[in-house]
Amino acid sequence: MKLSLVVPCYNEAENVKNFHDATVQAFADCGYDYEIVFIDDGSRDATLHNLKKLYREEITNIKIVSFSRNFGKEAGLYAGLEHASGDYISLIDADLQQRPEIVREMVDFLENNKKYDIVAAYQDRRNEGKVLSFFKRCFYGVINKMSDVTLHNAASDFRTFRRSVAESILEMAEYHRFSKGIFAWVGYSTHYIPYNACPRTAGKSKWSFRKLMNYAIDGIIGFSIRPLRLATYLGTLTGISALIYLLVVVLQKLIVGIDLPGYATIIVLILLLGSMQLFCIGIIGEYVGRTFEQSKKRPIYLAKEVLSRDSQ
Repeated sequence: MKLSLVVPCYNEAENVKNFHDATVQAFADCGYDYEIVFIDDGSRDATLHNLKKLYREEITNIKIVSFSRNFGKEAGLYAGLEHASGDYISLIDADLQQRPEIVREMVDFLENNKKYDIVAAYQDRRNEGKVLSFFKRCFYGVINKMSDVTLHNAASDFRTFRRSVAESILEMAEYHRFSKGIFAWVGYSTHYIPYNACPRTAGKSKWSFRKLMNYAIDGIIGFSIRPLRLATYLGTLTGISALIYLLVVVLQKLIVGIDLPGYATIIVLILLLGSMQLFCIGIIGEYVGRTFEQSKKRPIYLAKEVLSRDSQ
């Protein structure tokens, strides 16, 4: 098998048929065999039904991995890598904002440039609000300063890579996954190309601002321990500040003879120190919580059904 297209799907009932047809058209004269690995991430609509219909009716080599519940896109990508059998593997969304024609160009590039292992796409111009763009720029700025790996600004999960890369990623069986960081961590020679995201053919984006914030926190916590050091720095700074303030108060009392600061000052200091303590405990709790969940060694996903012509 030359190419595997890994397609995570969550409530994409209206898109899977369009994606399939667009892929067939894009690879009609490619001259090599390929497969489409659909991952149904516990969809609540007719996504699985429509995928099974494609599986029964079409001659295209299709695999379907159906989760027992919604485990998230990161789990879907991991499952897709486990079930992909191609020499090249491409991660692509089902909504056709990322076109299959670009995947073909990625494969051709890797075929003609042996020194590269990955071709990753990034949006040159994003059709999103200024507030969201601002927070994304802040996120990349923060994580690149705090992490030992460097993430390409605006690079997405839309990429094609060799099987050696997929095998390296599968060795990283961590529960809280952040694909952009994982790709940066495993290394390999990466070529970045710009692309313009097309409008969704149907449905709406599953990414809310809250989900993006949680995803950003997972990325920072998963690839940096510097937030823990930040708690140490805050504690040290607070201790030094408190010592200086204590000396100032004592000198004011002994030399100037003024009254000690009153009730309002004490309350403000208590609230300030208490908030810093809670902030530091929260940072530690994020790491402890992830360590606790990883120690359970639960699977990244559970597949209730796998359809593949390879196993028939």
